[in-house]
Amino acid sequence: MCLFVKDVGIDLGTANTLIYIKNKGIVLNEPSVIAVDYYTKNLLATGHEAKDMIGKTPGNIMVVRPLQDGVISDFEMTARMLKAYIKSALPEPSFFTKLRVVVGVPSGVTEVEKRAVEEVVRETGANEVYIMEEPMAAAIGSGLAVDSAMGCMIADIGGGTCDIAIISLGGIVTNTSLRYAGDKQNDAIIAYMRKQYDLLIGEKTAEEIKKNIGCAYLDKDIPDSVKQMEVRGRDIITGLPKIATITSIDALNALEDPIRVIIDGIKNTLEEAPPEIAADIVSSGLVLTGGGALIQGLDKLIEINTGLKVSIAENALEAVAEGTGKSLASIEKIQKYSRKGSKKKV
Repeated sequence: MCLFVKDVGIDLGTANTLIYIKNKGIVLNEPSVIAVDYYTKNLLATGHEAKDMIGKTPGNIMVVRPLQDGVISDFEMTARMLKAYIKSALPEPSFFTKLRVVVGVPSGVTEVEKRAVEEVVRETGANEVYIMEEPMAAAIGSGLAVDSAMGCMIADIGGGTCDIAIISLGGIVTNTSLRYAGDKQNDAIIAYMRKQYDLLIGEKTAEEIKKNIGCAYLDKDIPDSVKQMEVRGRDIITGLPKIATITSIDALNALEDPIRVIIDGIKNTLEEAPPEIAADIVSSGLVLTGGGALIQGLDKLIEINTGLKVSIAENALEAVAEGTGKSLASIEKIQKYSRKGSKKKV
């Protein structure tokens, strides 16, 4: 017999995994990366420690990002990583404690992919598992009135997917899920550096460029809007180490195509919305969440291209995790917001 219920929200993201515990908030925020011994398969590191190993490992160490494009690409590694994170975030549950978990997944995943996520979470000891689409979780986490008849619109730009949705009366009216987000932006930066500077860089360096000087729109009225940074890599022609100095204009050019895909996705979602809901969105605007929302000038560029009022959620990076956790405050609503898995037999 269970005397205690512990509510947990998990944002199982391509780039980062976040865990939210009721009454405690976000207790874990780590990269979705795991390092194991290639021969013995022993777990060596997870999170930031494993991410620091990317591109630097000897032959006996295997560093894996077990989620690609928002879905599980390596079931075993995802389960091992998630178990390690839950063990770190939660004290050892007792026989009298029931673990109730909500997991955020991209809106475009299939039922098979949802079941894979559910199975991984159950392996960590969860008694009840609810699968919630990330745009709904992000909307709840960022404080939007998802139960209102007044439609609201959100775009969650993560590492593997960009999920765009229009929500009304506790449900998603129309949505678009693009497997074209942060990782594709990194790939675009790598390709640009190779083409324009004959410089070969890795994924980690591309991520640093995006975070430090990445931009979608340059406002010439803002002083010092053009930033610069030194980039280190390998010269493609000589094969020797090389340093190049690039600016925000380089980042703007590199990110032009992947950001255009996101803007087109937002336009397509609006085009599919019923007229009355579209009228609501003109008033309520669009809210951006996820790491991609923080790219300089993205909100301004979307405003120019769509005519919508665009704002960035204060908790953009944690919105999905907080939304999954907060949704458990009402079990009746969670069954409306999400797809509930079958109960685990105990």
